[in-house]
Amino acid sequence: MKLATGFGYWAGLPPEHAVEHLQEAERLGYDIAFTAETWGSDAFTPLAWWGAHTERIRLGTSIVQMAARTPAACAMSALTLDHLCDGRFSLGLGLSGPQVVEGWYGQPFARPLERTREYVGIIRDILARDEPVTNDGPHFPLPYDGPGALGLGKPLKSMVHPLRHDLPILLGSEGPKNVALTAEIADGWLPLYMGAHTAHVWRRWLEEGWARPGARRGPDDFEIIGGSIVVTDDRRAAMDAMKPNIAFYIGGMGAKDVNFHKDAFSRLGWESEAEEIQTLFLDGRRADATALVTDEMVLDQGIIGNAAEIRAELPRWAEAGFTTMRVRGGGIDDLRIAAEVVLGA
Repeated sequence: MKLATGFGYWAGLPPEHAVEHLQEAERLGYDIAFTAETWGSDAFTPLAWWGAHTERIRLGTSIVQMAARTPAACAMSALTLDHLCDGRFSLGLGLSGPQVVEGWYGQPFARPLERTREYVGIIRDILARDEPVTNDGPHFPLPYDGPGALGLGKPLKSMVHPLRHDLPILLGSEGPKNVALTAEIADGWLPLYMGAHTAHVWRRWLEEGWARPGARRGPDDFEIIGGSIVVTDDRRAAMDAMKPNIAFYIGGMGAKDVNFHKDAFSRLGWESEAEEIQTLFLDGRRADATALVTDEMVLDQGIIGNAAEIRAELPRWAEAGFTTMRVRGGGIDDLRIAAEVVLGA
């Protein structure tokens, strides 16, 4: 089992003491540090800055929103950053949802599975640098020949030789078809709200993708990076502190009829709870919605507890297939405790 750390997207202002945090994580043997983006800070820029202050720890996006950039622009950022950090970069991609895609980025959300396959395929072609890149798909045609085109588009090949043609691509996905697609075309999975306790549900989605003809990887060389390690001596308080965020994602991160996080909890066995949480949340009754988040829903997010409790739970997560777990919250002391338990640091 490996460990990850990071800062996600910024909550109003840049995180304090990030460089010191990441340098200590690197010293302790953490494998990767992640950034994220929603509709504020971007995911690439912090990694460039933090990468300049570290030497060994991998740098990953969890996640870059595909609607924010064309596939070519995303590939340019990825290959540039991979050069600057000497081959430590992993590109984590995700769809987001229609409220953000159409409301913030001004892009269509329809046919997300097709878009994902096309997007990743173009990035792989750019990184391969075998020939000028073209794409006949409907979502990202290259050269562009749609409305307003002058008909002068020319297939191009990256001027920069990528440091690694096989730069890892990870996908954040929640629905059964999207998870199966992830297993088919990606190098790893960034699950959200799916943990060891519900592996009997989502594992079969991965297996479907791995079994497809031409699948890029299989269960033995595929990364699953997810599940939180929350270091605490007060397990009850930590669990209660996680519930408002879960209620927010179920109730407010999406429209009433299109909320992928609510759908995920429903598929994992909490359909009635998710339905009522969303209803209460949308009615403005956030405290009541939070009260309906069960302990079981929280415990499937990761391992919460002291060193002994973390050590006891780790085998369950390894058996479920997780290759890396994220240490969330807290400070440098929590990084050290998790590293001692998991890595023997």
